[in-house]
Amino acid sequence: MITAWLRGHLLFTFAVLVPTVCSVLYFSLIASDVYVSESHFIVSSSENAMPSGGIAEMLMGASLSHGQSDSSQVHDYILSRDALKELSERLKIEQIFAHREANFFDRFPGLTGGRSFEELFLYYTKHVSVEPDPMSSISVLSVRAFTPEDARRINAELLDMSERLVNTLNERSRRDLIQFADNEVKIASDKAKDAAVALLSYRSNQTVYEPNKEAAIQLEGVSKLHQQLITTEAEIAEIRKLSPDNPQIAGLEGSADLLRKTINAETGKVTSSSGSFSARAPTFERLQLDVEFADKQLGMALAELESARAEAQKKQIYLERLTQPSVQDKAMEPRRIRSIITAFIVSLLFWGIATILVATVREHGE
Repeated sequence: MITAWLRGHLLFTFAVLVPTVCSVLYFSLIASDVYVSESHFIVSSSENAMPSGGIAEMLMGASLSHGQSDSSQVHDYILSRDALKELSERLKIEQIFAHREANFFDRFPGLTGGRSFEELFLYYTKHVSVEPDPMSSISVLSVRAFTPEDARRINAELLDMSERLVNTLNERSRRDLIQFADNEVKIASDKAKDAAVALLSYRSNQTVYEPNKEAAIQLEGVSKLHQQLITTEAEIAEIRKLSPDNPQIAGLEGSADLLRKTINAETGKVTSSSGSFSARAPTFERLQLDVEFADKQLGMALAELESARAEAQKKQIYLERLTQPSVQDKAMEPRRIRSIITAFIVSLLFWGIATILVATVREHGE
């Protein structure tokens, strides 16, 4: 009677009963237990210190300081070929995924039979996942394996590798920031040295230290000579008035002529077109401005170097583990009953659609 009913309902048999029975057999007898190890972490920055005052405040502070790009870099690395290659060297991941207790369909390499790195990578991405929570900035790393200890080991190693990646990013960022600022200091230092050497060489060649000050001292001496000349000329005029034939007049006039020549010579040292303090002052002032400007540039470069060091320290990022990789004492996957029910419901839906299509075709045929 059952056989006759099945023959009379072939569509229902092959669309519903056969898939459901196959799912029951597979999930009851064949499907391997899968253990899931989960860990929670955040990628936070030291630019904003985490407030103390409970888990909620810590997570809030972390979400504010968390750099989405830094977190994305960690996520991309965990699911990358580089991570799988390093993981293979440390844990022999291929042997873990090819565990002998797993059934032929679930373990690596499965039905394909290929053992290439690309096929291992595809298998890896199906058993390792990392999901970010945009609200709290918490990332959930999930690893599936056929024993709880294997799942935990893979999860823990991935966290360690991610921390090393973050440290590498920190070191690279710090090095780039400081190296650029240090190069600017070296350039500014060389300019300051060149400017100082040029000024020193000019002073040595021109036998002058500060033309303006030396010119002022020279003019002060000329002023004193003028005073002496005025005094001598007044004395000559007084003697001529009282005694025109006084023999002192000739000596005083000689002294006055000598004072005039001295005044002209000393004034020429200050105002002549070549070799004077005035002629040498523009070049000296330019060289002195070069020295001052180079010193200011060096001071600014040194300040920027210190700022770069502080900024490099401020921009440090950290991978903070909120929960350690879990170890399940009971396999939570596959969800056998739910999977069987799901297969039965999907089969019913397929059977219903197929029944409607068949009825529609027969109606059009009639």
